Amino acid sequence: MLFVNAFFSTRCFFYCVESGSMHGARAKSKLSLMVWIVVTLSCVFIFCEYVVYFPVILRCSWPEMVEERNPLRALFLSDPHLLGAVRGHWFDKLRREWQMERSFQTALFLYKPEMVFILGDIFDEGKWSSTKDWEDDVRRFKQIFRHPRNTEVVVLVGNHDIGFHHEMTAYKLKRFENVFNMTSAQILTKKGVNFLLVNSVALHGDHCPICQSVEDKLYSFAQQLNCSTQQSDGIRLCRDMQMNDSTPPIILQHYPLYRASDAECTGEDAAPFSERYQSFQERYDVLSQNASKKLLSWFQPRLILSGHTHSSCEVFHENRFLEISVPSFSWRNRNNPSFILGTFSPTDFALSKCFLPEESSIIAVYCSSAVVIVLITLGHLHLFQGTLHISNNLLGKKKSL
Repeated sequence: MLFVNAFFSTRCFFYCVESGSMHGARAKSKLSLMVWIVVTLSCVFIFCEYVVYFPVILRCSWPEMVEERNPLRALFLSDPHLLGAVRGHWFDKLRREWQMERSFQTALFLYKPEMVFILGDIFDEGKWSSTKDWEDDVRRFKQIFRHPRNTEVVVLVGNHDIGFHHEMTAYKLKRFENVFNMTSAQILTKKGVNFLLVNSVALHGDHCPICQSVEDKLYSFAQQLNCSTQQSDGIRLCRDMQMNDSTPPIILQHYPLYRASDAECTGEDAAPFSERYQSFQERYDVLSQNASKKLLSWFQPRLILSGHTHSSCEVFHENRFLEISVPSFSWRNRNNPSFILGTFSPTDFALSKCFLPEESSIIAVYCSSAVVIVLITLGHLHLFQGTLHISNNLLGKKKSL
């Protein structure tokens, strides 16, 4: 009897040891799997949220000019549309603003532009935001578009910042101008290059107080530039004029000059085919024909850069004045945002388009990574369960012996 008890006690001891080792192996396998999942997810996250911006943005470079004696290098973007307190969902804000912050900071790090121009619609709800909401929006803007001291950031006003013409008030305009240290009409000269900054929302042509003030200032600037290009200093009208560098200006504004539609626009970041043939409404989608003719006639610009449409377009007005519409910088407005790098001298310029990562590509990486992790996890568990099943069978055979 003692022999039988000893035999079964020994069998139980070895069974417990084998079961314990199997449970230990199972726990170790689960831990290894968890560590692998965490490491994989971390790598995917770091790639999608940090690393991917570098190889994508590095695909472009500063454009070269024939004459490159200390040229001015500037970066142009448009329509960030930082979401506000009314229509902005917290996750939507987080996603779009993180994308813009990483894109902008990566571009600054890689290209180190001397100037950055943002062509309006900085905010999505500036036209109706309260003082508290406005301050919060401005705080977030300064965080996203922070920059070193040797880079000058110039911000233009858009219709979402102060409202369309019928919504625009002196209070909203002054609030914007105070924050961004700009006026509705201004000539900014850098390295002999004249940039004409225009509040295009005020070019409505109905002689409202703000509109009339802007138009009068623009006409005065036109006279100054015309006098600067005169060969003779004895012209009576020019004697008391403040002179600028004698080069045609580059006009920067939010609204595009008048065009009937985007039908002639091409390129991967042009408007979708379903929208290209929709007629534009004057003073809403584009400037009026009258305001556009005035700007072209007064300034004879060598380039016009605008935003507002969220899509790219190149137009030659009167077959000689080039205008480029800069697409939106936000994933909320398009799948493939972009910005422009420009190299300028007093007599020449060259531009280069730089695309940001496509949102659909980032989502695809996340989804495919999740699917791979799930499949590997299921396969691992299934394999481990199969191993347990084989071990139990072998153990049962040993018992029967």
